[in-house]
Amino acid sequence: MAKDSTDRTILLVDQDHDFLEWATKHLQAKGLNILRCDQADKALKVVAKTEVDVVVADLQLQPFDGLDLLSGIREASPATLFILTTGFPSTGQVIEATQKGAHDVLKKESLAFELRPVVESALQIADDRRVAGAAEEIEPPRTEGRIKIIGVSRSLQEVFKVVGRVARSDAPVLVSGESGTGKELVAKAVHEYSPRRQQDFLAINCGAIPENLLESELFGHEKGAFTGAIARRPGRFEQADGGTLFLDEIGEMPLSVQVKLLRVLQDGTFSRVGSNETQTADARIVAATNRNLAEEVAKGNFREDLYYRLNVVEVRLPPLRERPEDIPLLAEFFLQRITRKNGMARIRLSAEAIGILQHHDWPGNVRELENTISRACALASSTVLLPADINLTTAPGRPESEIREMVDGLIDALPSEGAQAWLRAQFAGRLLDRHDGDLKSAASALGVTAAEFKKWL
Repeated sequence: MAKDSTDRTILLVDQDHDFLEWATKHLQAKGLNILRCDQADKALKVVAKTEVDVVVADLQLQPFDGLDLLSGIREASPATLFILTTGFPSTGQVIEATQKGAHDVLKKESLAFELRPVVESALQIADDRRVAGAAEEIEPPRTEGRIKIIGVSRSLQEVFKVVGRVARSDAPVLVSGESGTGKELVAKAVHEYSPRRQQDFLAINCGAIPENLLESELFGHEKGAFTGAIARRPGRFEQADGGTLFLDEIGEMPLSVQVKLLRVLQDGTFSRVGSNETQTADARIVAATNRNLAEEVAKGNFREDLYYRLNVVEVRLPPLRERPEDIPLLAEFFLQRITRKNGMARIRLSAEAIGILQHHDWPGNVRELENTISRACALASSTVLLPADINLTTAPGRPESEIREMVDGLIDALPSEGAQAWLRAQFAGRLLDRHDGDLKSAASALGVTAAEFKKWL
């Protein structure tokens, strides 16, 4: 029997009965039927006999988990939208859930703020589908990816979801982000969760190879094509045939090579250096850059047509300073890896040391954090890392005095004294944290007296 357009149904699935009670009250609304159950097999039975618009299910269920429930529900009712909830979702869980067709993956701790708007969004999609008479019928394939990207922040979870969606296709992907954010890891995740995962993943840094050799590295060369070419050599495109080719620092690629790369993206053909013979290769392209390619196009440093060919799907990696909640997890991951690799005793971070790490700006991002932890482990005098063991510096070429000049300029530009006082206090507090609360040390770094510095706080 057709469902009335105002009659909508959601199903809550969780072993925690207190959560079910809270979620029911939190989501209740006119014209909304809310069903509840505490086991995955019961949920499948409900969906089999009731038209359910949205399912909100926990990952940890019995007798099978939320991911298997997602697969079962999509098979039984392809039109039903699925929202997965979990305490600390891993990279693989978010990507696999997205590939299986989950509408969203939410952390339990954020449900008070996110559950209602996400459910309302899903219900609106269900309404639109009902009006159009359309629903997705195909279940995305299960994958066995192995790439582990550490983080539980909302911004990083969004990256995982994009990776889960785009990995199924062959569309070019452009990964953007500052140096050290982990762009190659994202590229590997795209490959590992794609149908190409059984083939090769090859990487090439376009900024590390001289212009006269980059073309040969990409497309190969014939014997005698140039001095030193003593034999025919296949390029990365041929080697990555059927797999994925990662072009790192694509913004550094010379214009002359950009033209040939554009041809490959357009029709999949190229020629080795020193040959007129046309070659073909089926390599999925993932490119990465820490530059703003749109600005490089405007400056004439990057071809506009190539930019649009590469930027079919963009994945933006957030800098570490925008996701401080991920810093303790990353630091612990690096600690375990470093101590295990070097056969060292177990080392842990004190709460104070974690606070120092979370208040740093990390201009070098995840790479800088890893180096900081590695250095702290090498110099540690005990099995607990304290603030004194965390040696943090400002960005290269940016002494504290120069940073102060920058902040002074920002302060002067603010319209009110209240806003100026707030910014001074923020800057002074950050600087004081970097100097482990030592007022004299922080004041000395600024070239002012301790009394003058205290006025900023």
